[in-house]
Formats: sequence, structure tokens, C-alpha cells
Amino acid sequence: MAGRIPQDFIEDLVSRADIVDIIDNRVKLKKAGRNHQACCPFHNEKTPSFSVSQEKQFYYCFGCGAKGNVLSFLMEYDRLEFVEAVEELAKECGMTVPREQGNKPGFSPQQKSDREKDYQLMEDVARYFAHQLKHADNANDVIEYLKSRGLSGDVVKYWDIGYAPDKWDGVLSTFGEDQSKQKRLLSLKLTNENDNKRRYDFFRDRVMFPIRDKRGRVVAFGGRIIKGDGPKYLNSPETPIFHKGYELYGLYQARKENRKLSRILVVEGYMDVVALSQYGITYAVAALGTATTPEHIQTMFKSTSEIVCCYDGDRAGREAAWRALENALPFLKDGCIMKFLFLPDGEDPDTMVRKVGREAFEEQLDQAVALSTFFFDALMQNHSLGNIEGKAAFKAQAMPLIEKIAGDNQRELMLAELNRYCGNRQAFDHEKNVATANSFKKPKQGEYRAPSKMMLTNVRMMLRLLIDKPALAAQYPKIQLASLAKSGITGIGMLIEIHQYCLTHPNANTASVLEAFRAHQHYQHLANLLATQLEDKLNIDAEYIECFKKLIRSHFDARLDELTAKANQTAGLSPSEQKELTLLLQKRQ
Repeated sequence: MAGRIPQDFIEDLVSRADIVDIIDNRVKLKKAGRNHQACCPFHNEKTPSFSVSQEKQFYYCFGCGAKGNVLSFLMEYDRLEFVEAVEELAKECGMTVPREQGNKPGFSPQQKSDREKDYQLMEDVARYFAHQLKHADNANDVIEYLKSRGLSGDVVKYWDIGYAPDKWDGVLSTFGEDQSKQKRLLSLKLTNENDNKRRYDFFRDRVMFPIRDKRGRVVAFGGRIIKGDGPKYLNSPETPIFHKGYELYGLYQARKENRKLSRILVVEGYMDVVALSQYGITYAVAALGTATTPEHIQTMFKSTSEIVCCYDGDRAGREAAWRALENALPFLKDGCIMKFLFLPDGEDPDTMVRKVGREAFEEQLDQAVALSTFFFDALMQNHSLGNIEGKAAFKAQAMPLIEKIAGDNQRELMLAELNRYCGNRQAFDHEKNVATANSFKKPKQGEYRAPSKMMLTNVRMMLRLLIDKPALAAQYPKIQLASLAKSGITGIGMLIEIHQYCLTHPNANTASVLEAFRAHQHYQHLANLLATQLEDKLNIDAEYIECFKKLIRSHFDARLDELTAKANQTAGLSPSEQKELTLLLQKRQ
């Protein structure tokens, strides 16, 4: 596993990059006063509300509230994880990402080279299978099979569907020219070796589906049998570059086709994903011969707020749905939705969409069973609520599961629903009050709410000013915020941290300050502060000094009240406290 990327490098990288250039390569910007603007790439709009500040190296959308620095943009726009965004930005800036050497050292240059060769070989084999689809001895039969499944030539080409010829050594003879390459084929499970050390192709006489990771690299294959005996689908085993519990077939294509994924549909087979895409449903994915894992759920919720799991309506399908539900609970934040669609006997998404069409199929998705409904319906199959014992068992099974739910509102509403099932009317009334108070209503698609205005206290204003102009810290050395460390003023700890960072990094800008605190628990609060507009004619320096004076006065007043109250108590003040009180009273006069 690679070592940690040094924070100093990340901050240096962000400071060197020009956010305008990076964004302009992806979204064409136009100069608008001191800033640049464009229609927001994160929601649909006709009038530009997406603003990029070259001075602050920060972007903000006044329509949907999207905001951040250059790394945040790469993560959102290119659908990258943080480390991947750092690597991509470093590549564009012509820099090499260093790694700290710890308990888990990073890959050596040789290991990195081997890994790249693995990905390249998998891509080459995918092209080989695609070539065989047209040039194998029985290519016409394979093509006729795909046509019989209703697949067009365009969709076959889009998904890079190929064919593994009915030979023992098709891949082996093509790519295993020497021992080192044959070992690589074995490592990637493209070939097998029997007890007699004889090597042969892992996939033979199967329609081949390349499986791509979220960066589009081929990491494995799924093979669908055409005729004869054997498993219907044969998937690549685990390899150094493929872990089936983490990858989802079709997720790369879904993210590529949909800039904003409003929904992800989970189906069971590769053919379902491909067939749905042919009908314009480009947001389907499939697990790879395994149940939907917690890692799958977490990956999908990073790309969308709604997951619909589509299963057969039989017992096996409902058991698979329950496993997916259990795995989803720890990732079910407020605003995240999970639903279940159970198909009639003999139907799968492939046959269903061909029978009813896209519009009718998507209507079924809209009406899919909510997680909460499926949750309680499934539990009621196991427990009788007609007596106290049944209710107790019902509650005993439900409570540990509900407590796993990540979202506070969802968890509280599920608990209220549980109590209602158990006959607690008071809890039902509480549920209604919670729902009303939190306005728990999902915005309509395309509807965006402007971020609420944040009241700027003295602490927040100083934070806002320091992030906007980090040089203030060094410019006014007499402002010693550390002196207020024990004041108890809300947010003072965060302000002191930001102030200290700005003091030690006199050349910092808005973007680098934010990046330095990305892992901080209050990072989102800092980002939200930047969405708060300052008055155009505001004297930043004067406001910074005045806010500090107000904080000092507030601290003195609070301490004075504390000592005055203590003086009226039986124990009274100590000599040092009496002296402090006298000084405070003199300053107040």
C-alpha cells in the first residue's frame, strides 16, 4: 500500500496550480470583472451562477452551493477520490507525488511499473477478445447469439463486449511469449495451471464483458456461456488489481454518461446493465458474482443520493435485498435514499425493459419500495405483534439495526416508526413533530435551494477575513488570539488554529488555507463561511481589528460577571481573584 502523501506537498501543489486553468480545461470560463464565470457543471442552469476567483483560488456556485478549491473541483467533476485528485493535479502541474515511508511503505518504482504493465495487459486482452468477436472461427454464431439477446452493434462496441475463443491457449499463445509474461497471465488469472504444470486459458468459448474500475482501467472480466455445460457466468478470481467486493460493473460508464447521477440502479447481471443502457437507462450497475457489499454501498453513495436495488421477487431475491439493506444502514445519511424493486417471476431487468419500455420501467423505479417499508415488512414476517412477547422480539431485532443508521433524522424517524408498530402513541406524535420541524421533504429534481445565510459572529467574521486574506495575521502581530484560548468563547479554538497557520504561512492564499484544514472536523464550516458575502465597501483591516477588540471586551465582561457572582457566594474570592476583579473594574470605567 502506498505511503501517506506529505501535507506540505499537497499545500504546495494547491498553491502552484491555477484553478482557472484547471477548470477552464473542463468547463469554458468567461471573464466577469475580477472573477471568471460559467454555467455550473454540477446542476442544470441557463444563466451562469458558477464563479471562479483567481485571486482566492476558489470556486462557488450561487445556484446550488457547490464550492471548494482546485482539488475539490477535480474530486467532484472528474469523480475522483482525494488521493486520485492529488495525483491528477500533480500530473497536470508536472510534479511527482512523494510518499512518506511509514509502517506500510509505498510501491517501489519496480512495483509501480509492474502494476502499469498489469493494467496494460488487461486492456490488450480486452482488445483481443473484441477482435475475436469478429474474427474467430465461429464469430457468426456468437454475433447471432448477441443479436438474439437484442443487443445492437453500437451497444456491443460501447461496452467493448468480446469473445474468448473455444481454444485452450488463445490468450496464452498470443500474450505468453516468454516465462515472465506467462507468470503475469497467471497472476491476473487470465490463465490457469494444472497439477502437471500445464497452462491454459481461464476463459474459453464465452461472451466476454470487460470490467473497468472507476478510473476506466480494465481490472477483470466476466464471461457468459453461450451453450453447453458450466456456470452461466464465470468471473475473474481475485487478483492484485481486482477485488470483487469493491468493484461494480458499469459504474465507470454510468459516471461517464451522467455528470450528475440522480439515481443508481443495482441489477444482478452484466446483460441487464448492457440491455438497460440500450434503452437509455445509463445508470445501472451490477455486483460481480457477490452480494452487494458495504464497500459497494459506500462507493455508490459517493456518486448519488438514491440507490434502487432490483431483485427477483422470490425468497432468494428478498434475502439478497435484506443483506443489501443491512450493509447500507451505516451509510444511510440524511438525504440518502435506498429503495427496492421486486420483479415478477420469470422477469429480469433485461426482459422487463424490452416488454414495457423505458418510461414504464422507470415509473416502476419511482414506485419502488422504500427501505423503511421493506425493513418493517420483513421483520413482521418473523414476529407476531399481537402479544407483548412478539413485540419485544420484534423490537429486539429492529433496534440494533436502526441504531446503525448514519443519519440522525432517518434514525429518529425509524425509531418513532418502530414504537408506533409496538403501540407507543406518544412516539408517533413525536415522529410527526420531528418530520414537521425538519421539513423532511426531498427537493424536486432540478430544484436547488440557496444556502442559508450564516450569522457572522465576531469569531466567524475573523475566520472569514483570515481565510479571505491570510496576510492579516502577520500584518497585525499585536493581535494575539492565543490569549483567548481559555475564554470559552464558541469557536475560539478553530480561530486560533487558523490564525496560527496564517502566521507560519505568510504567503498562503484562500485555497491553501482550506486545503490545510481539509481533514479538520470543522472543514465544512470553513467552506460555508466563504459562501457568506461581505459588503463591497467593507474595510477588511479595520473590521479585523474591531472584531478582536470586541472579543477581548466580551472575554473581560464574561470574566467580570463570573468573579462578581463568586464574590457574592459564601466562599468569596481568593486574593488573586480579588486583585483580578479590581483590575477589571478599573478597565471597565
